[in-house]
Amino acid sequence: MRLHSPSMSELHAFVAAARLGSFTRAAETLCVTQGAVSRAIARLEEHFGQPLIQRNAHRLMLTGAGQQLLEAVADPLAAIESASAALRAGDRSHHLTLSAVPTLASVWLVPRLPDFHRRHPDIRLDFVPYRRDEDFSGAAPDAALLAGEPGKWPGLQVDYVVGREMVPVCHPDRARQRHAAGRWRAPAELMQEPLLYHTTAPANWANWLQAAGVPNAAPKLSSGFDQVSILIQAVRADMGIAVLQRCLLHDELAAGRVVAPFDLQIRLQRGYFLCTPRERRDHPALRYFREWLLETAAQDSAAHAGDDHSQNK
Repeated sequence: MRLHSPSMSELHAFVAAARLGSFTRAAETLCVTQGAVSRAIARLEEHFGQPLIQRNAHRLMLTGAGQQLLEAVADPLAAIESASAALRAGDRSHHLTLSAVPTLASVWLVPRLPDFHRRHPDIRLDFVPYRRDEDFSGAAPDAALLAGEPGKWPGLQVDYVVGREMVPVCHPDRARQRHAAGRWRAPAELMQEPLLYHTTAPANWANWLQAAGVPNAAPKLSSGFDQVSILIQAVRADMGIAVLQRCLLHDELAAGRVVAPFDLQIRLQRGYFLCTPRERRDHPALRYFREWLLETAAQDSAAHAGDDHSQNK
């Protein structure tokens, strides 16, 4: 049988917007972004082949088809949501689904997870596919570790974890050659080198240089990569210099596979954040994971600050 009904997430977005008269208020209620609500309703209108909501400067107004749909689905949706919440409550209290930036997960988070499991052996943690623009619409994890700056995720509960400390790194041979030639006495000289960068954060170089005392820095970037793990490999292949999150470089620096020509204590606004819909903040497993994650990140930052202080003596 061919199904004619749209997805549940699209219907929830439509009902919330119709009842509240605002995409913004609907997004706050559903704990997603305004863009997610707008896209869901656009898909719904495409599905039915006609407009459901008329938008003006003051309020959303339902068309005749929109009013018909609202009357037909509002009560059934509420009943389904109530039944789903009741069935999930017991089963999910000790089960947490999480998505995370792949490099952060593999390099920083997973090596620390045994400690979490020792503390909370009754909690099952499952990783689900990572979405760079996670908006918690549709089938979504309970929480996500995402990269960005404060204010990127309105309507979500957001906690800074790690990643604001940035450091430039290069191949050891490149550093030795430049120092032997009497170069790299100041951060501005790095702009003469091939500057590798992450394609989602090309401003990191300009921001780091300005914080390092290079006013109005306008670096010419070289090759871009869409994953930090590949960017690190490009540095190890001596393709150029990259400015990267210190939390992802500890093992590389300790092993001497890369070196920091200017190891300054510079923090940028961009970092890794734990994001979750506010409606899930009382989820027992999520609450324990959040407490452990923030405690672990704070201890890790303090330990690395101590290591850096000792190395710079």
